[in-house]
Amino acid sequence: MIKINYMSTLFVGIDVSSKSNVVCAMDFDENKYIASSFTNNQPGAEKLAGMLVECMNKHRNLDTIVVALEATSVYSIHIANFLSSAEVLMPYNPYVFCLNPKTTANYRKSYVGLEKTDPTDAFLIADFARVGRTKKSEPWRGSQFISLKRLTRHRLHLAECITREKTYMVSNLYLKFSELQLLDEADQPFSNVYGATSSAVLTEFMSLQEIIDLPEEELLQFLAAKSRNRISDISKTAELLKKAARDSYRLDQCMYEPLNVSLASSFNCIESYKKEIKLIDKAIEKCINGMNPNALTVLRSIPGIGSVWASGIMAEIGDITAFHSSDALAKYAGLFWPKSDSGDFFSEDNQISKAGNIYLRYYLCEAANSVRRHVPEYSEFYSKKYAEVTKHQHKRALALTSRKLVRLVFGLLVKNQLYTGDKLDAEMNTDSNEG
Repeated sequence: MIKINYMSTLFVGIDVSSKSNVVCAMDFDENKYIASSFTNNQPGAEKLAGMLVECMNKHRNLDTIVVALEATSVYSIHIANFLSSAEVLMPYNPYVFCLNPKTTANYRKSYVGLEKTDPTDAFLIADFARVGRTKKSEPWRGSQFISLKRLTRHRLHLAECITREKTYMVSNLYLKFSELQLLDEADQPFSNVYGATSSAVLTEFMSLQEIIDLPEEELLQFLAAKSRNRISDISKTAELLKKAARDSYRLDQCMYEPLNVSLASSFNCIESYKKEIKLIDKAIEKCINGMNPNALTVLRSIPGIGSVWASGIMAEIGDITAFHSSDALAKYAGLFWPKSDSGDFFSEDNQISKAGNIYLRYYLCEAANSVRRHVPEYSEFYSKKYAEVTKHQHKRALALTSRKLVRLVFGLLVKNQLYTGDKLDAEMNTDSNEG
């Protein structure tokens, strides 16, 4: 947490849009010094910096600049970078805060009848900083973590594209091979219906009747070639495949080619996304090794957390010293349960907040899901929480396991030590309002 002398600080609020930045600057006593608009480009940013310098030179009682702006997609990145590193502003110790729009929206409710215009939005943001609401926020970190963040978020985008494509394929898969998706796991011929062997069967055979009529020896050779001899019991697989084909609905001949073309296209898309993810993984590895290898080593020492989850967590957290406790880190990720008490009533069924960094929450939850498969302590904790309720069992248990992982991640990064299986002091501090 940074310490600022608010009495000698110029508070700058910026309402960011794609074309312009509306600015309001005031001191602690609400004396307004700047109320103007600048183009959201390099010349506009330089003009704003010059006006800030002029203001600081004119009012010698001010020695610090605090800039607050809402995190508005990518439009706030350039201006935040510029103001945090502009050489002309360095004598005034500039602090730049990118705020969650939800926080300023809630702050607006404290005003009655406040207009909703760009100038009033800029005033509101400046006043938000003036009253000290940025104290527990993390200052803008510059470009150090942006490069890694762009890579990890793009990887998530590609993973979501694969999920969407698989979901889209469901109807075509059912039309082509209706029984395949309805079988129990023991009766499934393929361990992965979206894998290479399944893809070959679904796209290279025009109809199910071709599978049924194919001699067993030829089918065995086909499956062996497409699976690269990775199927342990290929005879059983062939038997299950033929049975599933016999039990499936037959299609009119006019549907053969359209379905095959659609399925082949979807499989090609999935394969392309997977290749791109491999390239992104290499870029992430290269980027992260040049940034903070110690933090990467610490996170990867936790069983179940590899380079992907570690880099995603690192990119969103940045410098762990920005968080004073594991509770603060959990709130930043939206992994906390706000209390809902009134008088003698104490709520026992609190909803998770989720009002935080959705990307960090995603990486922590995925990492926790992996860690529980490798660490008995986390597996037992997950199972215990899973058995406590009858609704949303997995989601609740995984969220609580993720919250437990937050304490471990925070403790290891703060202490800069590898995971040994021992409990850390930071991990022992549990939230009283969890669950």
